[in-house]
Amino acid sequence: QVQLVESGGGLVQPGGSLRLSCEASGTVFGINTMRWYRQAPGKQRELVAIIDRSHLTDYVDSVKGRFTISRDNAKNTVYLQMNSLKPEDTAVYSCNADVLDSTGRYGDYWGRGTQVTVSS
Repeated sequence: QVQLVESGGGLVQPGGSLRLSCEASGTVFGINTMRWYRQAPGKQRELVAIIDRSHLTDYVDSVKGRFTISRDNAKNTVYLQMNSLKPEDTAVYSCNADVLDSTGRYGDYWGRGTQVTVSS
């Protein structure tokens, strides 16, 4: 069984920074692509950032230049460094990963999410 657990959310003032972490644990034999999504109240879930096993990255336009996704393959962990935060970044942030599990196949796994609130 595989679990993804996020941490690092919280309340921050506009212009501030937060660093989210998401660790995969359990029966993990490898991880391909890792992603961060967010969902604000009343809005659809949005793909924020993506990183593959070779550390190639991509971002939604609204966060380019402010957010940085990275990963530590040895720790099965993905990070999201968020700088210059804006009120419109307020959302529940969830990680998602393609994990090679005990079945010998890559499964699609999700964390439960962590709340990020940007407000003065």
